[in-house]
Amino acid sequence: MMAFIDAHREDLGIEPICRELAIAPSSYHEHAARLADPGRRPARARRDDEMRAQIKRVHEASFGLYGTRKVWHQLRREGVEIAKCTVERLMAAMGLAGVRRGKKTITTVSDPKAPCPLDKVNREFRVSRPNALWVVDFTYVHTWAGFVYVAFVKDCQDFRVRRGIMGNKETQYVTTERTLDTERHPRSAACWH
Repeated sequence: MMAFIDAHREDLGIEPICRELAIAPSSYHEHAARLADPGRRPARARRDDEMRAQIKRVHEASFGLYGTRKVWHQLRREGVEIAKCTVERLMAAMGLAGVRRGKKTITTVSDPKAPCPLDKVNREFRVSRPNALWVVDFTYVHTWAGFVYVAFVKDCQDFRVRRGIMGNKETQYVTTERTLDTERHPRSAACWH
C-alpha cells in the first residue's frame, strides 16, 4: 500500500489516497519517517533484526541441521536471551528449518498396470434413505507400536460407521473383502462404492 501511495502521491496527493484506502495519513507519514530513520522503528522490529542474524549464524554453523529447539538451546548456551516462540517465528519467516530424522514411510505402492475402479455413483454421495449407498474406506494411523490399518463401512445417508476392522498388517488383516464379508447386512441391500 505504501508503495502505491509513493507512486501516486504527486498526482493525487497523500490525503485523498489514504481516505480511499481507509488508512490514516499519519500512518503513512510514520512509515516514511521509519524508512528515513531506522532508529524510529519499534523495539521489537530492531531486536528481530539482531536475532535474525544470530539465528542464521547458528543455523549455518550446524550446516542447516538444527531446528528451532536446537537453535534456541545453542543461543541460550551463548548467553542470548530469547524466547523459543521467537526463534520459531523468526525461523519460519526466514524459511529455515532443521533436518528431520528417520526415513519416509511409503504407505502406497500402486500398480500402474492395474485398472482403476469404476465410479459407480458419479461422485454423488447424497442419498435420501438409509442403506442406499455404503462406502468403504481404508486408512492407516501411525502409533508408537507401528502402523495400524483400519477399514470401515459408512452409510452415506447418516455417515454412521456400520462396521470397521483393524489390524497391523495391511494385506493380511484389513482388506475391503474382509470388511464387506463381516458386515451383517447383505451386499445386495446397498450400492457399494
